[in-house]
Amino acid sequence: MALYYYYAMFAISLAILAVYVFVFHKHFDANITVLAVLVPLVNLSLLIVATSTNIEEALVGLKLSYIGGCYVMLAAMFLIFNICGVNIPRWIKLVLFVISTAIFTTSLTIGHNGLFYKDMPTLVFSADGVAYIADKHYGPMHTAFYALVICYYLATIAVLIYCFFKRKQVSRKILLLVVLSVTVAFFGFFLGRFVTKGLNLQEVELLPATYNLGVVLYLVIASRLRLYDASDSVTDSLVEKGDTGFVSFDGKMRYLASNETAMAMIGEIRQYVVDREPNAFPIAKEHILPLAERFERDHNDNKAFLPLDGKTYLLNMNVLRVGRFYQCYQLLISDDTTNQEFIKLIQNYNTQLEKEVQEKTKSVLDLQNKLVLGMASMIEGRDNSTGGHIKRTSDCMRLLIETMREEGYPGLSDAFCFNIVRAAPMHDLGKITIDDAILRKPGRFTPEEFAVMKTHASEGARIIKQILDGTDDVEFMKLAINVANYHHERWDGSGYPEGLAGKDIPFEARIMAIVDVYDALVSKRVYKERMSFEEADHIIMDGMGKHFDKALEPYYIKARPKFEAYYQSLEETKE
Repeated sequence: MALYYYYAMFAISLAILAVYVFVFHKHFDANITVLAVLVPLVNLSLLIVATSTNIEEALVGLKLSYIGGCYVMLAAMFLIFNICGVNIPRWIKLVLFVISTAIFTTSLTIGHNGLFYKDMPTLVFSADGVAYIADKHYGPMHTAFYALVICYYLATIAVLIYCFFKRKQVSRKILLLVVLSVTVAFFGFFLGRFVTKGLNLQEVELLPATYNLGVVLYLVIASRLRLYDASDSVTDSLVEKGDTGFVSFDGKMRYLASNETAMAMIGEIRQYVVDREPNAFPIAKEHILPLAERFERDHNDNKAFLPLDGKTYLLNMNVLRVGRFYQCYQLLISDDTTNQEFIKLIQNYNTQLEKEVQEKTKSVLDLQNKLVLGMASMIEGRDNSTGGHIKRTSDCMRLLIETMREEGYPGLSDAFCFNIVRAAPMHDLGKITIDDAILRKPGRFTPEEFAVMKTHASEGARIIKQILDGTDDVEFMKLAINVANYHHERWDGSGYPEGLAGKDIPFEARIMAIVDVYDALVSKRVYKERMSFEEADHIIMDGMGKHFDKALEPYYIKARPKFEAYYQSLEETKE
């Protein structure tokens, strides 16, 4: 009966090994593989002892059986340390392996010296013919063997206790399974013989059964561990789902391998030759290899899009480390068509929305400009001395600004140039507050009348602020206010309304001053005839550094021919 037990245990251990091979996953801990292989060997050694016909045969099985205590227990301890996330330095692992090997080597001296067994044990047969070894007198190295197994067990228990109370990221279910497996193994190793001896079954070893049960528990633990490994489960899910392509290259971008999904997405991958760079193929040459080059320079630049057969694929390059010595590249390929279509839809929508906003803004600006021009026209209708002044100063402002840009005046933004031309017609809006008796007076003003007339500058600024206050275009409002309020200020400080001097006068007002005075000089008024261009130019040039900003002189000189051509065209139109 006992012999059938040993055969059954050996068969079960082989079946467990077969199951392990069938369910093996590359992410399983390597110590699981060691246990799955060694346990059948230990069961075989005990079967050899049970079927022996002489002591020499039995000793072969006996010596092999010590693989269990020396290596199975060591592998189990390493496995449990890994499960608990306790890192053992490599040199310590090496030392423990050397110690286990040294003790196992001394077990091979049984029957030759007293190092492991003091003398030759005897072979005894049970009533049903099952052999077992009796009269064991242990030597000093066997004591060391027991001490080694106990140390492995205590170290394992200590780590389990520490992990249970300190490590929140380890499953308590896993820990309970580990405790059970360790307890079963320890029971079988140290207490199994006392149980069988008490039952008068000295020929039976419980060790094979406990080892088999322990391996089964470790397989269950390994399977469950995959559930708690996020990176492992996500990777497997991606692979099994089949919607992500994987292509691997070595450090020199030579093709290594790919999955079927990648080949289905990019057909040319089927033609890639292992260990060769795929630079002869169009997609690799135009998309994959350039992406690898960019990725090599900057690891953040690791994405590219590949339009192919009506779809858009996202190419994602990453570093793939294999072991400690190999660094490769992995290209992930996913179908990003839906996302790109959505992005394109959003972009089209944004473009259309931006276009509509621009059209609405333009409409608002047009309406605003028409209102301003309308108000300016109303003023000109009241002021019979300045007819057409608003339009002429606007046109001259545009000509001067264009010249300044052509000549490279520093710091002129598009927004500033656009806004100052828009603001020019508003510079005399304040005249709407001046009494008709003064505004329409055909001759020169008295000092009192001129004092009233000068208020049009600050009144214009006030009206513009009221009109534009609350609009989004704060910069335009500020510029327009400055143009109206300060276009009569002079560089030497003798102007009005505040007597500002030099660069204290806003830049836009300094430009407006030249345009405003030039038009007043070359235009006919009720109280004077128009001046010639030469006379007007002489007055302007004489005022540079006094009335006007001297820095604007070269730009005025460049713009002067344009001014003269413009006013000549107006005279020709009248004729």
